[in-house]
Amino acid sequence: MRKLLFLLFLLPAAAIAQKKQITLEDIYKKGTFRGEPFQGFASESMDSVLEAAGIKENGKKIPVADYKASSDKRRVLIFTNRESIYRHSSKAYTYLYDFANKTLQKLDTGKLLHATFSPDDSRIAYVKDNNLYLYDIAGNRTKAITTDGKWNYIINGNCDWVYEEEFSFTQAYQWSPKGNYIAYYRFDESKVKEYQFTVFDNSYNNQYTYKYPKAGEDNSKVEIHIYDIANNRDTKARYETGDIYIPRIKWTKDDNSLVVFWMNRHQDNLKLLLTNAATGNSSTLYEEKNKYYIDINDDWQFLQDGKSFLFTSEMNGYNHIYLYSIDGKTKTQISKGNYEVTNVDGVDETNKRVFYTMAYPRPMDRNLFVTDFAGKNTYQLTQGEAWHRVDLDKSFTRFYDYRSDINSPQVISLNDIVTDKKKGISARLVKTVSDNSKLKAKMDEYEIGKAEFIRIPNSKGDTLNGWMLKPAGFDPSKKYPVLFCNYGGPGSQQVANRFGAVSFWHQLLAEKGFIVVSVDNTGTGCRGEEFKKKTYLQLGKYEIEDQIDAAKYLGNMSFVDKKNIGHWGWSYGGFMSSLAITKGNEVFTAAVAVAPVTSWRFYDNIYTERYMRTPQENAKGYDDNSPLNFTDMIKGKYLIIHGLADDNVHFQNSAQMISALVKSNIDFESAYYPNKNHGISGASDNTTFHLWSKMTTWILENIGNENTGKPGQPAKQPKGF
Repeated sequence: MRKLLFLLFLLPAAAIAQKKQITLEDIYKKGTFRGEPFQGFASESMDSVLEAAGIKENGKKIPVADYKASSDKRRVLIFTNRESIYRHSSKAYTYLYDFANKTLQKLDTGKLLHATFSPDDSRIAYVKDNNLYLYDIAGNRTKAITTDGKWNYIINGNCDWVYEEEFSFTQAYQWSPKGNYIAYYRFDESKVKEYQFTVFDNSYNNQYTYKYPKAGEDNSKVEIHIYDIANNRDTKARYETGDIYIPRIKWTKDDNSLVVFWMNRHQDNLKLLLTNAATGNSSTLYEEKNKYYIDINDDWQFLQDGKSFLFTSEMNGYNHIYLYSIDGKTKTQISKGNYEVTNVDGVDETNKRVFYTMAYPRPMDRNLFVTDFAGKNTYQLTQGEAWHRVDLDKSFTRFYDYRSDINSPQVISLNDIVTDKKKGISARLVKTVSDNSKLKAKMDEYEIGKAEFIRIPNSKGDTLNGWMLKPAGFDPSKKYPVLFCNYGGPGSQQVANRFGAVSFWHQLLAEKGFIVVSVDNTGTGCRGEEFKKKTYLQLGKYEIEDQIDAAKYLGNMSFVDKKNIGHWGWSYGGFMSSLAITKGNEVFTAAVAVAPVTSWRFYDNIYTERYMRTPQENAKGYDDNSPLNFTDMIKGKYLIIHGLADDNVHFQNSAQMISALVKSNIDFESAYYPNKNHGISGASDNTTFHLWSKMTTWILENIGNENTGKPGQPAKQPKGF
């Protein structure tokens, strides 16, 4: 009996010992931890119909995975050999297939952008070689709406680089509701300065040249044109020109009324100009000013009644929903409280309700709410400290709830929306449609740690949200090295109560004996406007001070090896890591900066000036927090990584950082990836695996200690080498 009890006592330890260790191959090659896909109420796929059609060109079957169906499902646009242009735009060979006639037609011999059906499915618009075209299906005729398009000079119907990146759209034209007009952007980028990088090949290489307006430099001149299809007439929208932006255009439900979003260069004044399609004349529908800046989003909706519009704004300190009448007589705030609306999920115009997601009850959580158009009755439809992402059906009677938390994979349930005259509106579970059982079972085979949320005081009197992942088999009597994983940019959020916020790479590092931490610093989102916009005119200052405060706070914990605290980040996070190893040299002993901004003078003007104004206006703000100016402070180890074809954060940033390091006689390590953009990725050429392998090995060698999988090297080093 004693022997049996002893064996039973050992069983848990034996079970733990049998757990697998996560490998880089699991994460970046095998896809070991992929979840189960589920489409929800997404429009019905036509994959099977297209496959059954067996569409061929010259006797050869063409792939039909990339397509766009007409609204009547009688025709479909098929895209093949899609080619990325920048991070968000792409072009492809484009075919029109007619199901009734079983005919296939290639719209053009070249690759096209943004091919779309008109609202009545009778025409197709597309962009080619910076010009906008119109194809009449019945007449089999193509007409060029514009003819002056030219690479690096004039763009029609497509965005220039900086609008695509910072205003988050690529298709720069829109059909009117009935299809009588097409409103489109015309960019004159002739005065915008060019940037070049080398594309390496097996010969003499190529120079890629494109227009990129850096902070303080000239932008494209933007015009909005309205093309009258029936009358073949082009009208220019009239508005105040000069140093301005047009971050959006949106049609109202009236086929003759286009809304042009006008914004000044400082991005602190927004006007919505109600524009007559026939004349181009306009009147101000809405105006908002902000002492900092105004974020542009796609929450603006013009309702079917033609009398009102809905939008979100931070005008009262938190991002909330507002419903205004077009005549300006009625102005209603729909959502309220010291919480942020993060998504408008649906507008039920029949029952006059708005469904929306809010960061509630904590900034790191998400829950679904519904409020009536009067802003008086609000009901919470999902519950708890968790992350709920929802998908509503078209009738607003049901929704799929994709629920997860920081340690639990997504569970998907179908819910009814129940209306009771006495109790109000609630959600009723119909069934669980996916519990991610395969992923959960797979995770049970591995030593997956549990992350915990932490609250850290900074030196300014604020409390910062964070999460901490401790090593498997954590022993509080030991000293563990710490790796900070940080992005930290304006309005961002990494400390989120959703599965995936702690990645499987983080879990791998924890298995090897690291404490992994993420702290959302001042400037991050979902805590109100003042917390987010405190960094205005001085990006990097408060952010890195908070990271330093957090590192000091953790360094005082008995189980933290304060001689081995590292910082890792990508893009804005790379900027933060570069500040951590310079300004934070007393607490951070090593840093990995991937594709970092090292001076905001090198980044694009829309993003940078939104937070900093121009270098001409705010030179001190640009230079006082640039890592370039503090390389002589470095005491620890520094790894800098960049893609040489990064069109977003130029390699110039890393090159200038290296020059500053050399000038200060500071040792460093570096890695560069030819022909790779800001994402530095690639499965077929092994780039993704190589990158993460390199970072993992470097972190083990330079931040690890006796309690990690690989002994660490001394982090301190002498000046010079």
